[in-house]
Amino acid sequence: MTVDVLAIGSHPDDVELGCGGTLAKLASRGRSVGILHLTKGERGTRGTVEERQAEAERAAEVLGASEMVFLDFGDGGLRRGEVEEDALIAELRRLRPEIVLGPAPADRHPDHRRAHLLVADACFYAGLARRGEGKPYRPAAVFSYMQHDPFTPSFVVDVSDSWSLKQDALAEYESQLYQPGKDRDEPKTKVASLEFRDAMEGRARHFGLLIGATYGEPFWSRLPLAVADPLLLAPGGLR
Repeated sequence: MTVDVLAIGSHPDDVELGCGGTLAKLASRGRSVGILHLTKGERGTRGTVEERQAEAERAAEVLGASEMVFLDFGDGGLRRGEVEEDALIAELRRLRPEIVLGPAPADRHPDHRRAHLLVADACFYAGLARRGEGKPYRPAAVFSYMQHDPFTPSFVVDVSDSWSLKQDALAEYESQLYQPGKDRDEPKTKVASLEFRDAMEGRARHFGLLIGATYGEPFWSRLPLAVADPLLLAPGGLR
């Protein structure tokens, strides 16, 4: 099965936090979307590998993803050598996404920074006929979603209509994220705090305001964006 859009994250919940609303919106409009986790989150402070995989599967179903893939590149020290590149290239050639969504160039978590380079490199190498196995294929574009560190976005997707689905997907990550009324007997982490939950919503509201929407998800592009009709870029909302 091929997909229109493939979202890649270092750990289970990265994609859902960074671009879950965009994926749900695309899926609801008939686009095929896939999610690929580069690690199993085995070195995370909370939860088990089995628990996190089950959470990721349920979250992918909520968002409407038609494909969900786990690779094993090493949590807490993500590897990005030739072996890892070839494994990711194989998935890119199998799924043939038109657009890839991945981590940004800079972020608080070193695995996210490493994943950005890995994704960018693999997307290019996937188009080389003499690299790896399978028929060459290169995605048309690679865009980065925002995680911890902010950046000036190249564009913002209005996810107002799909915000509730994103929240439903995040609710599946009981081991990792703050869930009202569900206090687990595990060490406290930043992402498992109410403050983090509130900050994520506040950021989505901030970027939504910039485009005349209730909620927005920001993305960064290394290259200029192709625009067929500039009028489609006009923001909505109050002027």
